[in-house]
Amino acid sequence: MVYRTLLLLFLVGMSSLLHAAEGEWSGYLALEWRDFLNSPLDSEQQGDTSSFSAQTEYYRDWNNGKQSFRFTPFVRIDGRDSQRSHFDIRELNWTTVHEDWELTVGVGKVFWGVTESQHLVDIINQTDLVESIDGEEKLGQAMFKLSLIKDWGDVDVFILPGFRERTYPSRVGRFRFPASVAVNQAEYGSSRGKDNIDAAIRWSQSFGDWDVGVSHFSGTSREPRFRVSLDKGRKVLIPIYDTIDQTALDLQATKDDWLWKLELISRSGFGDRYTAATGGFEYTLYGIAESGIDLGLIAEYLYDSRDKLATTAFEDDVFLGARLAFNDVASSELLAGVIVDVDDSSRVVSVEASRRLGDDWKINLEARFFSNIDKQNFLSSFRQDDFVQLELAWYF
Repeated sequence: MVYRTLLLLFLVGMSSLLHAAEGEWSGYLALEWRDFLNSPLDSEQQGDTSSFSAQTEYYRDWNNGKQSFRFTPFVRIDGRDSQRSHFDIRELNWTTVHEDWELTVGVGKVFWGVTESQHLVDIINQTDLVESIDGEEKLGQAMFKLSLIKDWGDVDVFILPGFRERTYPSRVGRFRFPASVAVNQAEYGSSRGKDNIDAAIRWSQSFGDWDVGVSHFSGTSREPRFRVSLDKGRKVLIPIYDTIDQTALDLQATKDDWLWKLELISRSGFGDRYTAATGGFEYTLYGIAESGIDLGLIAEYLYDSRDKLATTAFEDDVFLGARLAFNDVASSELLAGVIVDVDDSSRVVSVEASRRLGDDWKINLEARFFSNIDKQNFLSSFRQDDFVQLELAWYF
């Protein structure tokens, strides 16, 4: 029923595309080259790779902007890993806007969060892990979203049919666990499996310098736990998607040159109830040395009450980073940081940089370095996966 509804929406949307000269197309085509600096832990894993990706967006509004249609497909073709070659509809939705309420129906993307090192409260969309190990890229999610816009705050109510499973590398891919994930054998806490209908609600409001969000999610966890099994004599990991309830708070305060940030969650259903938090600050030095360059200094603490039983690497860690905004015509930016495990001193260094080349081109640099990774650390499977990645994109 969910997919029939989405198919009908798609056909209606495509009809509007064919008859709407006033619609706008935009997007990019990109070539990516990824160089791994070390040999893999498993000899079956491949090394350096190149890939092609494309994302287009069609957007049309009418009735003085009170109604709109958006279609955003994405595709990647990877030269090594067949699991990384994939197609996804990031967005395919219709939105109607009224004086104090809005309704969106279709496939969409929603972001919640304020911290830099991780986004604990961001739970609507599933992580597209084959795109990036930082968890920033998301799959499109079928949704019915009602937004109420009131003086006492904004309320977003979500009905989320059609669960999306997390993407994982194949056996030959990098950034994988010692055993590959058997994505076709996923198990669910709900008897309805991926047909379980999830729900969420979020209230947000600004109080002077403070931006506050309180949310609750009930449904299938976007993050699986795993059990070990055998498949044709090989050890594999079976993903188990539990049914959870998560209550969350995101908070940001803007005080002159300071940004104070906090994300806090309490989750049940994923084993015993636990809490996790990420909080810290970003302090910006504007126009350093009269150069026009802004320097942001970032510090955050990452905590998970499950300690070593956590299904994440960041249960007792510190993130230190710096953000450079050059404020030039090419929009040059650089973000560098390190996450240090307080217990075993394992470190992950990340570098991200971008710069426009003329009006239509952009070059992006990304690098990750895994240093002093303890063999008991959650990240031990990636300790040989240092990489440098370069992407050249053409925007239209």
